[in-house]
Amino acid sequence: MKRALIIRHVPYEGVAGFREPIEAAGYHVDRIDVADPAFATLDLRQPDLLIMMGGPMGVYEQERYPWIGCQLRRLALRLDADRPTLGVCFGAQMIAAALGARVYPGPTKEIGFHPVTVHAGSADNPLRHLAEVPVLHWHGDTFTLPEEAELLASSHLYDHQAFRRGANLLALQFHAEMGEDERFDAWIEQGPEAMIEAGAEETALRAAHDKLGPGAVAAGRAMIAQWLGGLGLGGLA
Repeated sequence: MKRALIIRHVPYEGVAGFREPIEAAGYHVDRIDVADPAFATLDLRQPDLLIMMGGPMGVYEQERYPWIGCQLRRLALRLDADRPTLGVCFGAQMIAAALGARVYPGPTKEIGFHPVTVHAGSADNPLRHLAEVPVLHWHGDTFTLPEEAELLASSHLYDHQAFRRGANLLALQFHAEMGEDERFDAWIEQGPEAMIEAGAEETALRAAHDKLGPGAVAAGRAMIAQWLGGLGLGGLA
């Protein structure tokens, strides 16, 4: 069976709604936290699919989080080998950095449910499933577009919301995996300062999550299923 490995940077940001299409595509899903001592020696080229999730840290905070530099170096080897890789939020920023892009604090926090503008609307763009679908945003950092990357989506606040490089790499700034996961409560608890900065009110955010979350997750699952179905054979073990 093919093996998918989730890198979890904080316990409350897991693969959530994306697990279903990943398992349906025939992957056995494993997980490792960056706090696990085994993480430091893990060869990130080995899994058939690597999934890097979000976190409140910034890619540029390597003095505070020494594992970031270690992870970036090993991630770059995987990307050089064109191994199937998915990054979400901080995970997408890590991909951008490993490809030579600059990651930096953006002008404002983007928190809440709203749609992205999907570019390159051809049938092979997996983000077509998200057109006009409000999805969860929760970030304050952004990145320059890596060389050879194709921009797939933007929002009214941030131009760079998703990109891909070929068939085997997909980077998503937003959280189409979230909308039905009870860990959303932990997001609220962990991010009051960011919510205030973004002008997001807890009651309204919870109401949007309850109303819009299931539709966002359904669209996100369709997106991931299409992407997994199009992975290039050259990137598989």
